[in-house]
Amino acid sequence: MTPDALKALIRTVPDFPEPGIQFRDITTLIGHSQGLSASIDHLAAKAREAGAQKIAGMEARGFIFGAAVAANLGLGFVPIRKPGKLPIETIGIDYALEYGTDRLEMDPQAVAAGEKVVIIDDLIATGGTALAAAELLRMTGAVVDRALFVIDLPDLGGAEKLRGAKVAVEALMHFEGE
Repeated sequence: MTPDALKALIRTVPDFPEPGIQFRDITTLIGHSQGLSASIDHLAAKAREAGAQKIAGMEARGFIFGAAVAANLGLGFVPIRKPGKLPIETIGIDYALEYGTDRLEMDPQAVAAGEKVVIIDDLIATGGTALAAAELLRMTGAVVDRALFVIDLPDLGGAEKLRGAKVAVEALMHFEGE
C-alpha cells in the first residue's frame, strides 16, 4: 500500500479532545491488517536505510510500531517508558508539556555507547516527547540522528524542534492543521 492509501485509513475525529482539534486516530490503521503491515514495511525500509542498529519507541503507541519494525529488521527494541514502569534502576529525563512536565525513563544498559538508534513513534506533534527520548538515548552514548513517524502534524512544529537537535525526521504522511 502506498503512503496515500495508508493516509486514507486514518480516522479524523473532530473536536477531540477539545473543540477545534482534529484528532488523527491511528486505531483504524493498526486494525487494518494490510495497512499495518505496509506501515511497518515502509518504516523498516527507512530505518534500514538509516543504518539502525536498534529501534527505540515511546510508550505506548511507539511500542506498536517500533517493536514491529525492530522484529522486521532483526534488531533489538528499546522501550522508552513512563516513570516507575521498569523494575530496575533507570535513567530518566523530565520534559515540558503544554501544561506542566512529564518524565521518560529507560534501562541504561539497553544501548551501548556508539550504537545507532532510530526512534519510531506513531505521531509527531509538538515534539516534546520525541526530543526528550532522543536526549535520553544520547545520555547512554547512543547515536540518535533519525526519527520516523507514521504521522507528522507539521503546523505544531515538532519535526522542526527535532531537526534543531540534529535529528532528521521522516513521516509516512502529513496532516495540515491541528
